[in-house]
Amino acid sequence: MIKVRAATALISVALLACACGGAGGDDTADPARGTAPPPAAAPSTSAPPSAPPSAPPSASAPATPTASADAVTPAAVPAALAFSARTLDGESFQGANLAGKPVVFWFWAPWCPKCVSEAPAVKAATATFGEVAFVGVAGLDTEAAMKEFVQMTRTGDITHLADVKGAVWTKLGVSQQSTFVFMKPDGSTTKVSGPLDQDALDGHVRRLLGR
Repeated sequence: MIKVRAATALISVALLACACGGAGGDDTADPARGTAPPPAAAPSTSAPPSAPPSAPPSASAPATPTASADAVTPAAVPAALAFSARTLDGESFQGANLAGKPVVFWFWAPWCPKCVSEAPAVKAATATFGEVAFVGVAGLDTEAAMKEFVQMTRTGDITHLADVKGAVWTKLGVSQQSTFVFMKPDGSTTKVSGPLDQDALDGHVRRLLGR
């Protein structure tokens, strides 16, 4: 009887040991239990988000051109040219417009025989030296007499000032006819009394031009 009980106890211990071994902790598949470990996660097939393209280096802005320092400066007006007058044609005349140019002023009077005799030389020099401004300055008489002189000597292609009051004569320091004033572009002057024939007048003009 004691043997039967001992055998029964041994069987019970064996059954308990089996039950405890089946409660293990790994997930290895056990065909007897009919279970399998959960499937491994499939590798992701979606590509990682691409980084935004880097911005191209900004091009440097073109330099703004600076204003030229070589600005054109008008010629300074010599004191001798600071006058206003009126031509025999009735036009306004500004001496300042002659600044920076070589100029020949011819001071004459309508009744002056010396002035009449040198008129052809002045007319010819005007045609020969186109780069020189020739200006006749009539005075010591009426405007009607001045116009008559121009018509008689055929010098109408020259600019003549009707200086009835002698303002331009005084400005350039002239007190008698005939007188020539040769003015360089820098405003310096040379005064010569007439009459001057063609060769003499041309010679003075060439010196004025530095020839």
